[in-house]
Amino acid sequence: MRYVSTRAASADASEPFSDILLEGLAPDGGLYLPVTYPRVDAQTLTRWRAVLAEQGYAALAAEVIGLYIDDIGHDDLLELCRRAYTAEKFGDPQIVPVTRIGDEPLWLGHLSNGPTAAFKDMAMQLLGEFFEYELRRRSSWLTIVGATSGDTGSSAEYAMRGRDGLSVVMLTPAGRMTPFQQAQMFGLQDPNIINVAVDGVFDTCQDLVKALNADAEFKHRWHVGAVNSINWARLVAQVVYYFACWLRVTTSADEQISFAVPTGNFGNVCAGHIARSMGLPIKRLIVATNENDVLDEFFHTGRYRVRGAVETVATSSPSMDISKASNFERFIADLFGRDGATVRRLFDQLARTGEFDISGTAQFTAVIQQYGFVSGHSSHADRLATIKRLWTTDQILIDPHTADGVHVAEQFAGDEQIVVLETALPVKFADTIKEATGELPPVPPRFAHIGEGPRRVIEMGDDLGALKKLVADTVGTLRA
Repeated sequence: MRYVSTRAASADASEPFSDILLEGLAPDGGLYLPVTYPRVDAQTLTRWRAVLAEQGYAALAAEVIGLYIDDIGHDDLLELCRRAYTAEKFGDPQIVPVTRIGDEPLWLGHLSNGPTAAFKDMAMQLLGEFFEYELRRRSSWLTIVGATSGDTGSSAEYAMRGRDGLSVVMLTPAGRMTPFQQAQMFGLQDPNIINVAVDGVFDTCQDLVKALNADAEFKHRWHVGAVNSINWARLVAQVVYYFACWLRVTTSADEQISFAVPTGNFGNVCAGHIARSMGLPIKRLIVATNENDVLDEFFHTGRYRVRGAVETVATSSPSMDISKASNFERFIADLFGRDGATVRRLFDQLARTGEFDISGTAQFTAVIQQYGFVSGHSSHADRLATIKRLWTTDQILIDPHTADGVHVAEQFAGDEQIVVLETALPVKFADTIKEATGELPPVPPRFAHIGEGPRRVIEMGDDLGALKKLVADTVGTLRA
């Protein structure tokens, strides 16, 4: 299996998995995709149903991800998956249990039982194993520079802390995370973890990370890699739980279900798009946004219009307070048949004008008819009402992002089963839970003292030069 940039003119200059794992962003500014998506048939799905039931989630992960990797042996890959997905880390031997919401045809895919109580752990725990494995194989080191709106950063840091050859510089939007999220990240004292609070919004942080990656000389000198979902390895790890949820809800190899996915950066639902492209019987991919409804606007109109920092609203589902969905480029590349020149033109236009419009094109018609996308958005009032109703009627407590997913899913509920992908445990958003239910959410024992102890964080403006100096100074010291 080889990989090519979304902006490449052809697949001739493709690369193997182990190389793009460490690169993150492609040199031309695009994102890596496999040259083709492997297809699975009914026989394979039937076999995987037995694998999941008899051998567990880690074995299924090795089967699915193994289709995308030919430079790591199956035995090694299986061992990496087994180390990443343990009952001890995820609190349940199923790793991703699925439960029904009351009597509705709605289900919750529980993705948030990992070390940081967020679905990002599903990919990050494996990514940490991948990085350490490959760096040891090459006798090399890596500097992770990432951006987070709340959950990616803590998941990455808990997966990378203390690992040989790895340093993490994580950018966060100052004052825009919940107290729990801040405590989770800034409380880490590991010398290889560097937290940076940037004066701006998540998109400010993400733009700084992309600009740093665009400097080829600096990236090479400091071995800069990525853990954001611009890194293909993280995305392919997320594909696995779509198969796991489907296998747990269905009984036959041709049964279709839909998924409702809360998303801001388009990584979570992009993994669903990939699973569907592989042949998983997904009827619809229901995109759920909050008040920052850039993606919802696109799926209704064909116009993709990013917002600036002033227009990006601070909401009670803060991990989705994103107006520039970095993974969206992967879907556009598929939508336009991997025409790299068109993808480059559209995203160059986006960089110049802040928008592009494909309404009226055959490609936009295919968004729903061929690729199964629909969308909706949610408000603070919607979140509160959904959280309160599920708690009152079903004794199910969900976080505000998952509430966005449930609210939008119910707008599309019909005959098919819909799995809403949970994004985090309620404890991470205690203030909103209390506003909705009148009670604080339960605190898992492992987080009982999360707010105690010293914090390590560096404040910084929207300054690429300052970021480069920080990376050189801190990582240089660690590597000395």
